[in-house]
Amino acid sequence: MWDDYYRGDGIPRADAALPTPPPWRTFPTPSPAEVFRPPQGLTDAVNAALSLRRPLLITGGPGTGKSTVIEQVAAELALGPVLRWHITSRSTLADALYRYDALGRIHAHRLEQEKARAGQVAAADDVADFLTLGQLGTALLPSPRPRALLIDEIDKADLDLPGDLLDVLERGEFHITELLREAQEEAQVRMWNTDARHLVRRGHVQCTEFPFIVMTSNGEQDLPAAFLRRCVRFTMPKPTAALMRAVVRGHLQLDVGDSGPEAELIDDFVRRVASGENVAVDQLLGTLHLLKGTTGSPQENSRLIDLLMKDLSSA
Repeated sequence: MWDDYYRGDGIPRADAALPTPPPWRTFPTPSPAEVFRPPQGLTDAVNAALSLRRPLLITGGPGTGKSTVIEQVAAELALGPVLRWHITSRSTLADALYRYDALGRIHAHRLEQEKARAGQVAAADDVADFLTLGQLGTALLPSPRPRALLIDEIDKADLDLPGDLLDVLERGEFHITELLREAQEEAQVRMWNTDARHLVRRGHVQCTEFPFIVMTSNGEQDLPAAFLRRCVRFTMPKPTAALMRAVVRGHLQLDVGDSGPEAELIDDFVRRVASGENVAVDQLLGTLHLLKGTTGSPQENSRLIDLLMKDLSSA
């Protein structure tokens, strides 16, 4: 089934056609919002979070669509591009609000001093040129509609981060210390991931529409009760055969019947997840994509399934 591609014989084949990529691996990547199918109860959780102006905390295994939810909500409700904050053990609230490039400012100040000594006109020192709002800081800017913010894998954070978030999530505001220190009445501060700037007065940022925040968790650590109390919580259900058939239909335009190799693969995937194995939906989709339309022998197909459907808990 792979004879047209890599053969391992060292013979160059510049004219060899490469395989067609799956739909979700074409670039620019198409929006997943059109093919995502929310499980029962998720729309209620989203609408509750929107109505209460509370973050939505979604817990579930890898590849269950946790981070795709916000893409679909933002597309349907015209909330604009999704801001993404990917959490690691080194993530801090301060960096998510704004970042101050102190070293860059010192370097720029020295360059302007050299210009002045050379008789050239030196630019004025503006602290705003060295400030950049983070993902959360940009989401909290005043806006006519809520901004969409994904806080991905909150359970990977340092133990203090959920507690640090509480005040900001309650008040919807923060201060930029550097602007307060220099008593700067107005400053044009760069927003996250863009060259566009936003006017900040007296170092104070206050949202007018609380952002729509989705936080995802793999359940790797417990979160504080005070933090959970301020969230609407939803747990992604275990996959069913019917749900997986709908997912496959949406992503691969493939209708899987009640029998056959594809149906057996889906049933085996559902069984493995139910028994506690750590396998993801995108593994299933990738395997079905490669098996679709192939003429490989049962032994070749079995080797391919073993290669792609490995438990994620093992090396």
